[in-house]
Amino acid sequence: MKAIFDVIIIALNIYWWVIIASAVLSWLVAFNVVNYRNAIVAQIDQTLRALTEPVLGPIRARMPNTGAVDLSPIVVLLGIILIQQIIYRYGYPYVF
Repeated sequence: MKAIFDVIIIALNIYWWVIIASAVLSWLVAFNVVNYRNAIVAQIDQTLRALTEPVLGPIRARMPNTGAVDLSPIVVLLGIILIQQIIYRYGYPYVF
């Protein structure tokens, strides 16, 4: 059972970094540091969007419009923290 919890924690950590990378890339594009005309940047963006949009899209649709600021990644990151804390506090103590 501990191995299952470990795999879940690792998957959540990886998804955490995918969301961070997606947010950073969107900022770099917004501030014109990189652009989508570069094939590598376009491919990275397409991959990150394919990984994050299934989770961020429904949350973004339910959140109020805040203009140019997208708060859905923050909501997902807080959800990841919550799930990890639940596993650490209530899952791990009962494994041993």
